[in-house]
Amino acid sequence: MTPQQFDRMNIESFIKDLSEEELRYLNRLIVERLKLISQQKSTRSLSRFNLGEFVQFTNSDGHLKTGRIVRLNKKTASILTSDGQHWKVSPGLLQSAKER
Repeated sequence: MTPQQFDRMNIESFIKDLSEEELRYLNRLIVERLKLISQQKSTRSLSRFNLGEFVQFTNSDGHLKTGRIVRLNKKTASILTSDGQHWKVSPGLLQSAKER
């Protein structure tokens, strides 16, 4: 048995003994931690880009959109596309593009 498996067994055993109130508290802690991890990932992804940079992404219809970053938000980048549309796009969906 690896140390990781042993730790998981201890955690499972610990959780089984918790009351509903204690489980709700633990759930809040876990959700907060997951949100923080997600925000850190998003921040790292956004740091790859700069204001004014040309980027491209594929929209939900499968069409490739190209535009300029006009704002870096907390979790998304605001993009002004070449056809004048405004989009808020997750940084994980963006790729650098050459200016047209």
